[in-house]
Amino acid sequence: MNASVDFTYQTDFVLGDEQMFANWLIKCAKQYSATSMALVYAFMDDEALLKLNLKYLRNSMLTDIITFDDTIDNDVIANIAISLTRVRENAAVYQAAFDEELLRVMSHGLLHCLGFEDKTAIQQTEMRKGEQACIQLFHVEQKKKKYVS
Repeated sequence: MNASVDFTYQTDFVLGDEQMFANWLIKCAKQYSATSMALVYAFMDDEALLKLNLKYLRNSMLTDIITFDDTIDNDVIANIAISLTRVRENAAVYQAAFDEELLRVMSHGLLHCLGFEDKTAIQQTEMRKGEQACIQLFHVEQKKKKYVS
């Protein structure tokens, strides 16, 4: 699959191993039949994401993620903006580790591009299942790396 995943940062936060995250996202996309992928993840704070939310969605609510999805059929194309402020706060509220919440939010954005919605209770349940499947894939891949020489 022809795929690119890029990361930009508007905060002090930086992913420890961008290639590891890119490989994980590509594997998640393949599981849902993506044929190509061009993603950009932008990590920012609440203020920056709120500006995007107001400008493009005319929404004044704080959110953890906005997915600008230009996917065509199975060719995933998107810019995904994530508020690290929200991710940290949601991790505390849901008593989850920051890393796990970040994986959930990153997979959430990708899943929107793959056809998942979250407007209804049934859609939210399916989205959560998809997020969990992606998170599980991340952890399985990391275990393989640790034990393979």
